[in-house]
Amino acid sequence: MLAELRINGLGVIDAASAELDPGFTVLTGETGAGKTMVVTSLHLLSGARADAKRVRAGAERATVEGRFTIDGVAKSVKEEIAEILESSGAEEDSDGSVIAVRTVSRDGRSRAHLGGRSVPAGVLGRFTGALLTVHGQNDQLRLLKADQQRGALDRFAGEAITPLLDRYRSARAEWKKLTKELHERTTRSRELAQEADRLQFGLNEIDAVDPQPGEDESIAAEVRRLSDLDSLRGAATEALAAIAGASDIADTAETGAENALELLGKARHSLEGADDPSLGELAPRFRDAIALVGDLGAELSSYLEGLPSDPGALDGLLNRQSDLKMLTRKYAADVDGVLEWASSARERLASIDVSAEALSELSAAVAAAGRELAGHAVKLSAARRRAAVALSKAVSGELAGLAMGRAKLEVSVETTPVEAKTDGAIEVEKSWYVPGPYGIDEVEFRLAAHPGAEPMPLAKSASGGELSRVMLALEVVLAGGDSAASMVFDEVDAGVGGRAAIEIGRRLARLARTHQVIVVTHLPQVAAFADTHLVVDKTDQPGGTIVSGVRNLGPEDRVAELARMLAGMGDSDTGRAHAEELLAVAEQERQALAA
Repeated sequence: MLAELRINGLGVIDAASAELDPGFTVLTGETGAGKTMVVTSLHLLSGARADAKRVRAGAERATVEGRFTIDGVAKSVKEEIAEILESSGAEEDSDGSVIAVRTVSRDGRSRAHLGGRSVPAGVLGRFTGALLTVHGQNDQLRLLKADQQRGALDRFAGEAITPLLDRYRSARAEWKKLTKELHERTTRSRELAQEADRLQFGLNEIDAVDPQPGEDESIAAEVRRLSDLDSLRGAATEALAAIAGASDIADTAETGAENALELLGKARHSLEGADDPSLGELAPRFRDAIALVGDLGAELSSYLEGLPSDPGALDGLLNRQSDLKMLTRKYAADVDGVLEWASSARERLASIDVSAEALSELSAAVAAAGRELAGHAVKLSAARRRAAVALSKAVSGELAGLAMGRAKLEVSVETTPVEAKTDGAIEVEKSWYVPGPYGIDEVEFRLAAHPGAEPMPLAKSASGGELSRVMLALEVVLAGGDSAASMVFDEVDAGVGGRAAIEIGRRLARLARTHQVIVVTHLPQVAAFADTHLVVDKTDQPGGTIVSGVRNLGPEDRVAELARMLAGMGDSDTGRAHAEELLAVAEQERQALAA
């Protein structure tokens, strides 16, 4: 939930803060006091587009800070929050809360911070979106659109729709992929055939050489070695002669010289015959030296034996190196790259087969994918129709308690066929439909204001007050499966009064039993049901400027504020008496809800 909100330099608000409790909180105040800025601040925390015009005159920047807690939210939401915090490097505060900050400078630049780390506004929006849902008059207008109504129905159905929609969308993606591939092969057959010839020519060249992984590097090293063969053999031979002697050295003076093994043997023999114990202790070390030098001699002998004796070996390697360089000039920078090109070429070659057999096989695959997609579309439509009946009944029941007892909401789920075999269409139960990203269904909310009236689309049948009540009824019904911990309603009761306002207050109080509910309202009947009452005050400053702040009302101040909202006379005895009576009625209703 949203535990605390701080606002600086936003609109008419210079500096304001409020601690928010669970349950039902209302925010009231005179027109122009700055209630809209409070909602704007929540939109900013939700990642909405920053508007430099909202920065208070004379301020360099506007800052909104929210402290959120995740106690009581669904397990899936906690997991989502944990993933967002971990991926962004954000940290929880010492009390387990998370601080979210949005800053808008006068030049229009925006900054977002989450848990002490700078993050993109989209990441901030993901975090707050999991915990906070803002419903305003613009949201009502959005729900008049067909796609929003379909989304509301799917949201109400929940797990009855989600897996079916996932399977439908997966099948649609496969069908679209195969359809695109068939269209490409059919319309670009000549171009694809030329591409296939080029790929096959390259593969034939590579297969003829048959390069091995890393072969170019190993051949280059071997060529360098063979190019210096004489000097390598001479160095090894001379070293071997110095260690163990060699009878084939041309220099007779060197041939007669004693080698390292002989000299070490004489040294060891001299020490072993000495009477001094100190010299005798050195003899074993000479034996180790003789063994080590003997090993060196054996390794040098093995190296000499391994040197190529075939004078044509270098020529063979140079020819092989030339063949490999021909491939690396044409296909990749090295042999490993050539092999990767060949692998990709074989995959591409298999995918652009334009033979009659391949096209027939692909056409059959497209048809099969279309039938599978049609099956998923049928199941999705059936599930939506079942959910539509339940949603219609639930919302109509809420309308009965909102002084619209004779009104009925009808949720229509229909399909519109197209001409047979239309491009991009599939056959579903002997009719043809264009499969959209969310199915073949058209969802529409229709309202019958009284018995006998023909249900009409909301945009054509509902007045402003009726629309507000329909949307609130929808939100109350949908909130039953909503995972967000906090819900904000911005004047969702606009155009409503009298008994309907009392019912709105009652339903918001009921909703607050499971959610944190924050409501911006002008209706005293709604405000009376709140557990916490915040008011936005404005004061005139020298120079004609206005400064607004937010304060929490105690019992006496709350009576005065409700009296002001009722009659515009917060200090009159009559107004206060009416306010006290309204609070008493609301308190009885809240106690009944809690029972």
